[in-house]
Amino acid sequence: MKNIFTLSATAVVLLLACNSKKEPVEAAKPAPPLVEAVDPPDAPPKTWKEHWFEHVQLLNRVGYDTSVVVYYDGDVKPAVTWPKTYMADAWNYTKKVYGKFGDDSRLFVIYHAGKYGGGHPGTYLDAGHNYRNVTDCGSNDLNAWITGVDNDIDLSTHEIGHIVEGASKGVKESPAFDIWHDSKWMEIYQYDVYLGLNRPADAQRWMSKMMTTTDSYPRAGTQWFKNWFLPIYENYGKTKVLNGFFTLLSQQFPKQNIMVQGKSYQQYTRKMNFGEFIHFWSGAAKADLAPLALTAFGPKDEKGADWAPMLTKAKADFPNITY
Repeated sequence: MKNIFTLSATAVVLLLACNSKKEPVEAAKPAPPLVEAVDPPDAPPKTWKEHWFEHVQLLNRVGYDTSVVVYYDGDVKPAVTWPKTYMADAWNYTKKVYGKFGDDSRLFVIYHAGKYGGGHPGTYLDAGHNYRNVTDCGSNDLNAWITGVDNDIDLSTHEIGHIVEGASKGVKESPAFDIWHDSKWMEIYQYDVYLGLNRPADAQRWMSKMMTTTDSYPRAGTQWFKNWFLPIYENYGKTKVLNGFFTLLSQQFPKQNIMVQGKSYQQYTRKMNFGEFIHFWSGAAKADLAPLALTAFGPKDEKGADWAPMLTKAKADFPNITY
């Protein structure tokens, strides 16, 4: 027992000696500071408070590049990512066909879920959306926009088409709006976009739908896509004839100068009549479209007036438009 105790005591002394040895203590490194990503100076705002129509949402930026800036309200599912790609592709194709729309190359894309069913545009020529090219699309479904197919892209593309008709070539307003109303121009515009983006299934889907669409203007049963726009598109240059109509408008139709954010632009001073509408489309097609118009629309405009005398006058008023 004596020897064991002596050895144990010795071990304790050695252990205490080891523990009492002064080793250099390395100071704990501080945690790295939290760094919040800083946007470059030209970055779009991270949030955007709506101030148009009934819209009052605080929008959150979910992505941006040189083509699009995408904003969602708080109810859009984060899993919805397709607008960052599709809307950029559609917008870039649109600019390729119709030219630039203001100095900012980007389209500001807004989506809502559970509210604001439908959509509307904004343009660089209007203060309503802070002088930005905007598509604002909403749905009453809280699970909206998940798939990115069919109506998701149809509505989104439709709103880009309104930017084309209302702000092409640096000129504000749409002289033809009272003739083709809210959606007839968009029918051929969307068809061309789907073809241009190499989306043949969407182009065929859209064509099949439009070929059976009828409207009450200018007469009951009018088929704008089937009997007017598609024949013009297929027979007279496709994208060239579509862009040509807006080019002729910007060159020939009455305008006035306006100032927008210190820069000079123009604005159409009035709407077209039906004869002028046919005359300008004929100029874009480089062909007399009066026979096609008679088949598609009949001899009268929406108000019941004969358009043939209007066409005769349009030829006299705009003699530089030839075909």
